[in-house]
Amino acid sequence: MAEITATLVKDLREKTGVGMMDCKKALQETDGDIEAAVDWLRAKGLSKAAKKADRVAAEGLVGIAVAGNSGVLLELNAETDFVSRNESFQSAVSMITKLALESEDVSQLSQKPTPSGEGTVGEYLTNLIATIGENMNVRRMAKISVNQGVVAAYTHSAIADGLGRIGVLVAVEGEGDAASLNDIGRKVAMHVAATAPLSLSSEDLDPAVVARERQVLTEQARESGKPEAVIEKMIDGRMRKYEEEVVLLKQPFVMNPDQTVGEFVSASTKGSAKVTAFAMFKLGEGIEKKEDDFAAEVASMTSGS
Repeated sequence: MAEITATLVKDLREKTGVGMMDCKKALQETDGDIEAAVDWLRAKGLSKAAKKADRVAAEGLVGIAVAGNSGVLLELNAETDFVSRNESFQSAVSMITKLALESEDVSQLSQKPTPSGEGTVGEYLTNLIATIGENMNVRRMAKISVNQGVVAAYTHSAIADGLGRIGVLVAVEGEGDAASLNDIGRKVAMHVAATAPLSLSSEDLDPAVVARERQVLTEQARESGKPEAVIEKMIDGRMRKYEEEVVLLKQPFVMNPDQTVGEFVSASTKGSAKVTAFAMFKLGEGIEKKEDDFAAEVASMTSGS
């Protein structure tokens, strides 16, 4: 029997896009013949995964998992909304999200062995792609934690426990009853899902975003023709208003607009706790989705006949 070297396995993986363990098995079954191994993988339905890799995956699910003082958000994308209702896909998102609690980033997560012994997360997904028939990928993950307190979670448009289209985590740091802190954190998480703040505090705002907003407000103010001293005050006032719109702790709380989020947390905990971090994933956010123009396609077919 031919020696199955790491280089041979790597070459087959690059050729097919299939996981390392499956590539090794294919080479063993075909006595190291790489072309025969490709055919073996095709026969098993595994090499189909590689052909789907260039298709846009903007649907799927956002998963949430919380354990102890840490929580994680994970977005697993697929091509169609139909797949999000598939029980195998839902189970995959739940399993991978829980493994993400023990991972630092997506790259490390892909190398984690699955609890069921089906290879690494990366290899498991390759097999799932072949089974379900759609391109999939773990797009991103985010983790937050507290030293003392709770990490509260909220799933918007949930289709199962911890699975939905929008996921939010909120870290509430401080003393107090865990159930009470969790309730407060969950209410803040619901607020985050509704308002999508850009940062926790003014200090956390991206300087580039602040500079761009100030530039726009400056140009608007100067069109008024007022003196520079007046314009500066106008800009300062408008920037304060802008921060109230995009900074979580300064936003009017959706359940009681007479309070800011920061004031709600302080009043609810009597100053013993505060929100120290949050994270929100909205499914498909920032992905350019391909839209098929069926009318144009039909017109093209008609004109060519």
